[in-house]
Amino acid sequence: MQSGVATETPKTAQRIGVPREVFLGEKRVATVPDVVGKLVKLGFSVAVESGAGDLANFSDEVYRAAGAEVIEGAAKLWAASDIVFKVRGPTADEVALMHEGQTLISFIWPAQNPDLMQLLAARNVTALAIDSLPRTLSRAQKMDALTSMAGVSGYRAVIEAANAFGRFFNGQITAAGKVPPAKVFVAGAGVAGLAAIGTAASLGAIVRANDTRAEVADQVVSLGGEFVKVDFVEEGSGGGGYAKVMSEGFQQAQRAMYAQQAKEVDIIITTALIPGKPAPKLITAEMVQSMKPGSVIVDMAGEQGGNCELTVPGEAVVRHGVTIVGYTDLASRLAKQSSTLYATNLFRLSEELCKTKDGVINVNMEDDAIRGLTVVKQGSITWPPPAPKPAATPPAAPKTAAAAVAKKAHGHGAPSEPMAGSKLAIMFGVAAALFWLIGANAPKEFLSHFTVFVLACFVGYMVVWNVKPALHTPLMSVTNAISSIIAIGALVQISPIAGAANRPDSLITWVAAAGIVLTAINMFGGFAVTQRMLAMFRK
Repeated sequence: MQSGVATETPKTAQRIGVPREVFLGEKRVATVPDVVGKLVKLGFSVAVESGAGDLANFSDEVYRAAGAEVIEGAAKLWAASDIVFKVRGPTADEVALMHEGQTLISFIWPAQNPDLMQLLAARNVTALAIDSLPRTLSRAQKMDALTSMAGVSGYRAVIEAANAFGRFFNGQITAAGKVPPAKVFVAGAGVAGLAAIGTAASLGAIVRANDTRAEVADQVVSLGGEFVKVDFVEEGSGGGGYAKVMSEGFQQAQRAMYAQQAKEVDIIITTALIPGKPAPKLITAEMVQSMKPGSVIVDMAGEQGGNCELTVPGEAVVRHGVTIVGYTDLASRLAKQSSTLYATNLFRLSEELCKTKDGVINVNMEDDAIRGLTVVKQGSITWPPPAPKPAATPPAAPKTAAAAVAKKAHGHGAPSEPMAGSKLAIMFGVAAALFWLIGANAPKEFLSHFTVFVLACFVGYMVVWNVKPALHTPLMSVTNAISSIIAIGALVQISPIAGAANRPDSLITWVAAAGIVLTAINMFGGFAVTQRMLAMFRK
């Protein structure tokens, strides 16, 4: 007689399918051989359509060697896959190949593609839009494909500009004459803009940049650029790492600044995008006409209509003697690199979806990151996601006496003012009286040592204070090495001059020897660390 206890059916590992991209000119592939092995370790099996990685220089043989199955034909691959990794959103023909219960992970852009959303819902599938990842979550950074692709695109934009430009980027003095450095203006200092700034600066160009978000000014400067401000005060952060639509007054001031930059620079790179809206028009036809012949504009917003009025999406055209590059496949032009980064982003997402490492994903709608990504769940449209839950507000800390004093001194939280002359005189008077009191009652030897100690503290503070914060670590490591001069004391203790009490078998001798060994490590280690740290700042 059989027992009435039910046994749970073991879960079957799911298969991840990677089809060849059908979008015209798309060279990227959704996973790469190096990532296939990692997906297999999570419990998945991986299938790749034959030729899917050819344009990114990943052959079928390399995929097979990594543990993937290579399947001929898109229809067969879609039918055999439980989960599909793609780069571009699926076409209507590809959606028709999907089956009930299947999961799609790719760029979808739900706000711009409502018809695609309806097609996916009609197939009763689950769709995760990698472009809808909540970027404000710190743990979501490892899955942020938008950032990965924007960094590649920003780098490639500078390469395209250099290709179309007729001179060097860096200034040179040769026997044939002097070559001035190129002047580059980057409109928008998001991820793509910062990548462009860093690349152009590393090539030797004079780089300027602007963004509606004032907080990125320090990042621009840190990459070697100059932040150009708009003569209009308005906060431009739109939340989630994006900019917002600015007021008409700000836009007029911004256009005036762009018009001035267009007359001065050789290359303009535009990166301005606002989620769910057409790209803002920043560069007018009049600005293009005012640029020097041979100048270049690289419009990275070409796919959303372009930031320049004369941009032709997908093409490079010449207008008024200015080359306007409107390519929509900048990331795809570095297919191997961008495919590797994108594949890593999808692998990190797979880790979140399959925490049990049994090859079965769990689309957990209670997880803020997964909920934000999920635009269709088992045939139901779940986009847009609800607003994230507000973080719990910690209880207000009681006001301490120190806080009350600081508040009174600085005017209710205002920035501290320089110390008044009278207060400074009183402070020095008290310090002098304290010093006299110590000197009158302390031994002579103590006073001399104390004086050296105070002066050393003052000089050390002034030296460190006037050094850039980025150099504090190498500075401290070299001063640490120099401070190992205390090894002289240990040398004196083990020398014959130290006296008969310092016998070879005495405790002092062994302590001094150990001190010499430790200070020697400190000295050489300090200088070694300094050299390694300073090497990071050298080009």
